[in-house]
Amino acid sequence: MIMRPGHPLLKPSVLVGLVILAALLALVIFADVLYPGDPWRMVARPNLPPLSPGFPAGTDMLGRDLAAGLVHGSRATLAVALSVVVFAVTLGAALGLLAGYFGNIIDELIVRLTEFFQTIPGFLLTIMVVAILSPTRWTVVFAIALISWPPIVRIVRAEVLLIRRLDWVRAARVSGLSHGRIVLLHVLPHILPQLVVQASLLVAAAVMIESGISFLGLGNRDAVSWGFLLGSGRSSFSVNWWLSTLPGLAIFATVLAFNLVGDGLERLLDPKRPGRR
Repeated sequence: MIMRPGHPLLKPSVLVGLVILAALLALVIFADVLYPGDPWRMVARPNLPPLSPGFPAGTDMLGRDLAAGLVHGSRATLAVALSVVVFAVTLGAALGLLAGYFGNIIDELIVRLTEFFQTIPGFLLTIMVVAILSPTRWTVVFAIALISWPPIVRIVRAEVLLIRRLDWVRAARVSGLSHGRIVLLHVLPHILPQLVVQASLLVAAAVMIESGISFLGLGNRDAVSWGFLLGSGRSSFSVNWWLSTLPGLAIFATVLAFNLVGDGLERLLDPKRPGRR
């Protein structure tokens, strides 16, 4: 596909987001090459400032390399965020398809269930679930996904309600195709662009929520994450400002990048955009 000037993915803001995500992907892939070994190791004198010889991000109160923590923390944070997206988008799309396609009592039950979860303060529910259960990676994923699927249901349901009234869907029913085949092979492909956009935005939201949970000390204690690094440095911020500032900047850049790319995808996949049918 040739990208002409004015293409949504060639906007400067979207290009910035793509560059940030490419750098982040490189860190995730080559984390063990850049900083082999355990990022929890005490390797130098405590409280070294950034740009110290051999320690570009400095060290923390225990002499651990902050750069190693940031690089390995990208894996932990993104692993949780992407797992949340897979779970939330799969569940939300399935419920949205059922509600929009079949309607009637199925639609009513799913809409009421969605409204119930949306009336509960999301972050508070996440903290409660993690606090009650053991704070493992999958517990955090489950807790964040629990509040992330309702918006997906509403978007998918709205799209399917429009699609199911089209003539080609009615023709597929008359021709004898099963409901499952119509939904999976004919309806679902038409809502995939919306799901892609929502997934990119949901990653950014999941990174924020996971960082907030880890900042409060409720995250997975077996892995270094950006939220943990941000929280561990808050007690000495007035002296060692870099311990919280650098992880905060990493979170900010990642969330910004996913939002910028999501905006570009939304413009690219918009069916009303000139040049698209």
